[in-house]
Amino acid sequence: MKRSLDTDSIIRPGKFAHVVLRTRQISVLSEWYARVLGAKTVFSSDFAAFLTYDDEHHRIALLALPELADRPQNALGLDHFAYTFDSLGDLLQTYKRLRGEGILPAWTINHGATTSMYYDDPDGNRVELQIDNFQTLEEANEFMLSEVFAKNPVGVEFDPERLLERYEQGDPIEELILQGSA
Repeated sequence: MKRSLDTDSIIRPGKFAHVVLRTRQISVLSEWYARVLGAKTVFSSDFAAFLTYDDEHHRIALLALPELADRPQNALGLDHFAYTFDSLGDLLQTYKRLRGEGILPAWTINHGATTSMYYDDPDGNRVELQIDNFQTLEEANEFMLSEVFAKNPVGVEFDPERLLERYEQGDPIEELILQGSA
């Protein structure tokens, strides 16, 4: 049977599969991602490691390349990659656990659409741990088309300790995720 493909149609990927990081310290990065994401190592050698935290065979791959040069701080390229948690409680529990292990966010910001905590891994790669602040994609898109977002597309920084305190004292989630409330 003959097949014909329509080259004018754009077919979107079904999912984002994984990220691959180059490193000179494969065991250090493997341990860091295991701690931060609760990932398990599927395979590890002196050259490569594959980690996952869900039903995908690997979400992060690490390649050990000893000849790598340090990346200049203000170089072009990837800024960060992000992981979404199901709830504010999950994000704050992760923050509290990591804080107890000496891993603190480099930056915390409520973008409006998300409440986000950015962490730097031992190689300086930035990882965003976030929650969605809106229940639906339509609400998030509406916010991103708003005058509020146009005036400040980055967001408002927050104190994670204050947000945690307010969460643990039972303040309403709807208030805690409002931009500028924490």
